[in-house]
Amino acid sequence: MRVLWVKSGGLLPLDHGGRIRSYQLAKVLAQSHAVSLFTFYPPVEEDEHDKLKEIFCHVESVPISIPQQNSAAEYVAYAKNLFSSLPYSVTKYCQRQVSKRLRRHLLEHQYDVIICDFLLTAGVLPWDLPGPRVLFTHNVEAQIWQRQFQVARNPIWKAACYREFRTTEKMERKFLNRAEHVLAVSETDKEFFSRFIDPAKVFVVPTGVDIDYFRPSADPEKPNKIVFTGSMDWLANEDGILYFAEKVLPLIRKEIPEATLDVVGRRPSAKLKRIAAGIAGVTVTGTVADVRPYIGTASVYVVPLLVGGGTRIKIFEAMAMGKAVVSTSIGAEGLPVTHEQNILLADDAESTSRQVIMLLRNPQMRAELGKSARQLVEQNYSWTSVGAQLTKLLEDVVLQYSSSRDKNAVLNKS
Repeated sequence: MRVLWVKSGGLLPLDHGGRIRSYQLAKVLAQSHAVSLFTFYPPVEEDEHDKLKEIFCHVESVPISIPQQNSAAEYVAYAKNLFSSLPYSVTKYCQRQVSKRLRRHLLEHQYDVIICDFLLTAGVLPWDLPGPRVLFTHNVEAQIWQRQFQVARNPIWKAACYREFRTTEKMERKFLNRAEHVLAVSETDKEFFSRFIDPAKVFVVPTGVDIDYFRPSADPEKPNKIVFTGSMDWLANEDGILYFAEKVLPLIRKEIPEATLDVVGRRPSAKLKRIAAGIAGVTVTGTVADVRPYIGTASVYVVPLLVGGGTRIKIFEAMAMGKAVVSTSIGAEGLPVTHEQNILLADDAESTSRQVIMLLRNPQMRAELGKSARQLVEQNYSWTSVGAQLTKLLEDVVLQYSSSRDKNAVLNKS
């Protein structure tokens, strides 16, 4: 089976959930089939994509120029996009040169199936060319913007979120209908998509985790240490951790003054660093080479997300390391977890603080919750297991398309 994996934003470095999920699944698929990668992304100082040639049959990387986040150039670009019917994220990444390059690549190479990785990638795909296309969704993108709009306080930002929500919703429905098949990362997302497309063409490929890389640490826990890991340039992560630091942590510290919070992840904003600096016990690390030492020495791992979608790889990583996890319902949305069995769920500051305090004071409860969490991911959600599901699904898609094409050819002859 010849597969073209088309990915916006690049595949390396593995510094956020979307890239990790795509990389791990594509790597498993490439072990049994001929997989090529076409990806486009802004230039980086140390580009590692050439290393992917050891995994894939062919790698084509297309550099694009986009305005720096929160720069004057980005504000100008956003203002120009107000006259477009497309979301800003799409016009920013889906440039004409990329579409031309991808079309040329598809005219020069033959594939049995194309994986369109992430919704915005659909903006460069030549949909008029033949062949089955599988849209790999990592979230319900419009729902993320809708939730961001609902919690936004700044009127300008609220208006921007509403526009992104409406334009993304329109685009999402358009390409979900165009794709022959849709991959969702959870039953929750599948149920949402099934409201406006045929449920028969939506398949669930769950999130996985590297259970050998993320495993219980030999390092002892640091008493009263709370940890969050994630890409801090994703607004949902920043909003969630600011809520925890400002609303939840003070309640915890009333009972346990020694409690600390480590915020571990790339590109924290100036706003986050400024606010964190004014809250006792909060450390913002920025980019780290390895998150495992931070997770391994934590007493409690938190995921206090207020908005978001898809599934959280960060939760599976913490669970694989045998950590006790406290999350909001939205933070764990779509994951096959059970409250009080392998995770604790809480949706307001008071109940979240109570759950964290209970765990900080009870090492045995932490250990039991973490053990159950490790067992869950170890038995069902290794990348090898999840990747095998994707491989079988794509083989069925190609077989179905080939049979349908042969049947149509016979009918046309007759």
